[in-house]
Amino acid sequence: MGNACAQSLTINSAINKAGRQRMLSQRMAKAYCQIGLGVEVERSKKILEQSVALFDRQLAELKAFAPTPEIKDTYAKLEQSWLVYRQLLTGGGPNIDNARKIAQASEDVLKLAQQGTVLLEKQSGTSTGKLINVAGRQRMLSQRIAKLSMFRAWDITSVQMTQDLDSAMKEFTAAQAFLASAPQNSGAINSELQLASTQWLFFADALKQTEGTRAEQLRNVATTSERILEVMDDVTGLYEGLAR
Repeated sequence: MGNACAQSLTINSAINKAGRQRMLSQRMAKAYCQIGLGVEVERSKKILEQSVALFDRQLAELKAFAPTPEIKDTYAKLEQSWLVYRQLLTGGGPNIDNARKIAQASEDVLKLAQQGTVLLEKQSGTSTGKLINVAGRQRMLSQRIAKLSMFRAWDITSVQMTQDLDSAMKEFTAAQAFLASAPQNSGAINSELQLASTQWLFFADALKQTEGTRAEQLRNVATTSERILEVMDDVTGLYEGLAR
């Protein structure tokens, strides 16, 4: 099955899927925390379950597609990290001790998923490859910001995590500006980017929200992070579809 899938991957679709693995690494930790915190529990369980299945499926495709020894090696390492992370995510009901381990495991998986994406972009050697990587990374940042907020709400914090949250917000803003100025943008891409910028304002508001209950605030963070993810996934798909 792996090979059949791999043959249908192009370098552009491989960059998109490799980048989507980064996003899933953060989204799964976010969903785990949301279940533990009682935020949109049923929906969060579904997100976690679907994300685990999608990560498994895309990992098999990317392993089969890997065009160089270095990329093959990266995906072999990612598979090892994933086995540890997967067990933590699916091995029982959420608890705070496990959540602390998940905080670290999600970073390990992200690092290797990022490495795979960068190597595939380098392999493509095109400006389109770069746009797919950057737009795709915005999906990850939306989930990373939400994940770090959920950990904070669960009193799992560190100086590093506070810095990570701050730098993810800055990185998202800078990357949106980079994408908005890309000469390759079609009308459809520009209007989706516009939509993402509007959603980003709602997301930033939800993160700073002080009125209302904590439950409301966390629900707003959860839902706005999903909206940005959806829009940036569409944008990444549009970049993937640009003339090769």
